[in-house]
Amino acid sequence: MTALDDATPRPAVRIPFPVVDEVARHCLQDEEPETVHIEVHLPGPLDPPRLCTAFTEALRHHPRILMREAPGPWYRRRYEWELTEGPDVEVVGFPLPGRDALRDARTRALTQAPPLALSPPVRLDVVSTPGPPGTGSVLLLTINHTALDGPACLRVVATAAELYGGRDNSPAAPPLRTARPEPPTGTTPSTWSRPARVAPGTPDPSPGNGLIVSDLAVPHRPRGAPYTVNDQLMVATALTLARWNREHGGASPRPVRITMPVDDRPRDTTMPIGNGTRLVEVPFAPGELAGHDRDMPALLHRTAVRTRALKSLPRPQLGHGAAFLTAPVLPVPWRAALTRGLRRAAAPWTSTTLLSNIGRNPYPLDFGAEAGRAHAVWFSAPARMPRGLTFTTASTAGRLHLALRWSRSLLGPGDGARLRDLFEQYLHMTEVPR
Repeated sequence: MTALDDATPRPAVRIPFPVVDEVARHCLQDEEPETVHIEVHLPGPLDPPRLCTAFTEALRHHPRILMREAPGPWYRRRYEWELTEGPDVEVVGFPLPGRDALRDARTRALTQAPPLALSPPVRLDVVSTPGPPGTGSVLLLTINHTALDGPACLRVVATAAELYGGRDNSPAAPPLRTARPEPPTGTTPSTWSRPARVAPGTPDPSPGNGLIVSDLAVPHRPRGAPYTVNDQLMVATALTLARWNREHGGASPRPVRITMPVDDRPRDTTMPIGNGTRLVEVPFAPGELAGHDRDMPALLHRTAVRTRALKSLPRPQLGHGAAFLTAPVLPVPWRAALTRGLRRAAAPWTSTTLLSNIGRNPYPLDFGAEAGRAHAVWFSAPARMPRGLTFTTASTAGRLHLALRWSRSLLGPGDGARLRDLFEQYLHMTEVPR
């Protein structure tokens, strides 16, 4: 073998788009980019060159994130990811510090998705946050949701933390669930009826999404209770939307249906990188939400039964219909047109909102002695119409971090603040004895 043979580049590895990626690719919009935003707040400063090195090396530890959309002819039957040896662009940026630096980075995360044509489809802005007793740091990640989701990207951040700080960032064991709720009397609301829509508030004329984040207490749950904190979050979300619609003259009461992502992946270094959650829908009948003040324990119990049953059912990530739509029979532009048309036709039956509960952050996210360990982590999920509103929660350092994200064509900043206040009120109301 000659030296020239040794230098011959190897053909890039290509992977067909999975079902979730293809459906998201068909439905891209410039007005409301499908981004996931993650904020990791650290108490101390970070060294820029050292962080760049650690994050780039973390990407190589998880090579499935180093990918770009491969070009192809218009008549191709599949989109394909092309794996790359390294990043095509500088992934880590350091905005100038200032009073509005974090706000501006959040706005950019909601309005500018990392391009799919460049590897990786992730961007990291490192924002300095001055304040007593010193300068802290925020790692603000923007993810193109066509390529991967928040938990997968957080796994990469945990690897970067370990490489940067030299400390173990292995995930903690998941909490044990011993209580199994018995089925209560009554029937589960049908998932075939048209659900309630979020009543419009005061829309913002600018395009894109709005965002508000809050730091809350984790709701108290009695020892041995047959429901989880996730069930409490689900009930608080349903009651918030029912109250909001009553206040804003919503249509006649309809069931509230909440989409809930379920993630069964391991959290260690074997975690598959990509879009790995499956979606289920949790229904609430108008009558059971109207009677919450009389029997909150029963509502929590019913919710626990529903969520446990839905989680246990084997189901494709987006249902059986999505697999049919993405079968590589027709060229992708034709399938894209069909998918977008069906999405518009199905809009009235789309769930009312999405609640994505990341749960307890499994990683220390410890960046060493100077930068420290994360004390807050926020996520936010896309909020395109027809839902127009998403709730995302995560628990870090004993606190619950809530992000409300909405379509500006539906709600404005004051509406977001009102919804946050209602959510906090109803979450507190779920703290009841058994």
